Amino acid sequence: MRRLLALAALAALAACSQQSPPPPAATPAAPAAATEPAAPPPAAPPAAPQSETQQATASQESGADETDHQQAKSDASLEKMTSLPPQMPDGKWKAGVNYDPIVPTQPTSVPPGHVEVLEVFWLGCPHCYDLEPLLRAWLKTKPAYVDFVRVHVIWQALQKSHAHLYYTIEALDRPGLFEKAFETIHQLELDRKPPLVGDSDEESFRLQQAFAVKNGVSADDFAKAYNSFSVNSDLQRAEQTTQRYHVEGVPFIVVNGRYSTDVIKAGGEAKLIDLINDLVAAERGH
Repeated sequence: MRRLLALAALAALAACSQQSPPPPAATPAAPAAATEPAAPPPAAPPAAPQSETQQATASQESGADETDHQQAKSDASLEKMTSLPPQMPDGKWKAGVNYDPIVPTQPTSVPPGHVEVLEVFWLGCPHCYDLEPLLRAWLKTKPAYVDFVRVHVIWQALQKSHAHLYYTIEALDRPGLFEKAFETIHQLELDRKPPLVGDSDEESFRLQQAFAVKNGVSADDFAKAYNSFSVNSDLQRAEQTTQRYHVEGVPFIVVNGRYSTDVIKAGGEAKLIDLINDLVAAERGH
């Protein structure tokens, strides 16, 4: 039980960053900042898109003195800037500051004429929980051509366990169960109790199954969905998405595979919704 309580504390304190320690830690981590913490890159991530400032810094730190190499970076930066959609409000948002162009553009799963807005999130992340009411309100007013997609981040065993619960809930297609899971995990973390995750996969399954049964799902239905091929496939895709976009913190937003941003870059939760709308409008006219 002491290990479970330590897990709950770690989930609450280290949430929203890839730097979160693995669940079976002995000593709780120091409290994190109120804002989304920065995290170092994983051991062997795929190359991530960089802003113009990051590219310039990387060039200086690398010590490269080849003129052609520096010119190539400069040309790539100019290519990014000239490819920005002209519909973006002048002076309102700045590439490399409020959002980052993704080069090369990543494929989406939406039909022609539609714009995909993808949120990478974590059920155990308090910042994701805080953003959720604004996203729900936005979903009621977004244009019909916008397709919203959620992907649960997978960094370590803790996030994978919550991802397994999320995709099981999606497979069950029970209205309100996702919101209930989000609320329950958030409250358990505040109470420093195990956030529907145990010391083993079997214990996590029992905790999550008990949660589902308490909320009107039969134990058999939960088990079938939990162990289904579709849920396992969703977990694989979530892990691939986490790696493909080099997600280091959540909530993380990708618009149409072309632009990425987050709460900090946008300047706050409300401004993030505003930025999403502007990027969506830009993509619609692209």
